[in-house]
Amino acid sequence: MSGLNKSLEEAGYAMLPGVFSPGQMQTLGTRLIAELEAHPGPTVLKSRGRVYGSRNLLAAAPWLVDVARTPLLLENLQSVLGDEVGLVRGLFFDKPPDRTWSLPWHRDRTIAVQDNTIPSRHFDNPTRKAGIAHLEASETLLASMLTLRIHLDAMTFENGPLSVIPGSHLLDVAKEHPAVVLSAQPGDVLAMRPLLSHASSMSKEGTTAHRRIVHLEFAAARSLPDGVQWHDYLSLVDR
Repeated sequence: MSGLNKSLEEAGYAMLPGVFSPGQMQTLGTRLIAELEAHPGPTVLKSRGRVYGSRNLLAAAPWLVDVARTPLLLENLQSVLGDEVGLVRGLFFDKPPDRTWSLPWHRDRTIAVQDNTIPSRHFDNPTRKAGIAHLEASETLLASMLTLRIHLDAMTFENGPLSVIPGSHLLDVAKEHPAVVLSAQPGDVLAMRPLLSHASSMSKEGTTAHRRIVHLEFAAARSLPDGVQWHDYLSLVDR
């Protein structure tokens, strides 16, 4: 078992340091913001005239699938999810120093789908986010998925870092460990299971640092139960 697989199995997350250079992150961030600013519709979230998030990032930046094909990321994704791995959703968010925010402890339980009105025994709680249909997925499906969070900026104590509860993805309180506050440098990538309990704190008063994240969700197979279809499924491997 690889070190990544072992960490994901036991802790539910692993940090992959230095996957990209700070310069690559600066270039990616500039391109991404420009394309989000030019993209119409509710997928782009703005405040005070500035982009701070996107709930359907692949609509504005489908080229992010090529970022996921970076050799180190693709190797790890195939190791964890297999050769049919596909990119199924992308999110972007910033934590601007003048518009900070926080999130309580939670797990990522929803997936983006084509139609959330199909009767199903495996999905429930249909919602719409930025005009996109979502469903709450089964724990079995979520346990077979993987999220990669690409850090465009440093994540530090000052700019509202992510905290996680190691082992919480196993859904067994007896296997949980005390919460850990994570840090990262530009170009580091956090791999995490959707069912890992995580939270985000407010930025410290006086900080000038942004915290921009490209959040990419991956699935092991194109097919879903009961005729439900992913909203997007961008294969990482040509077959």
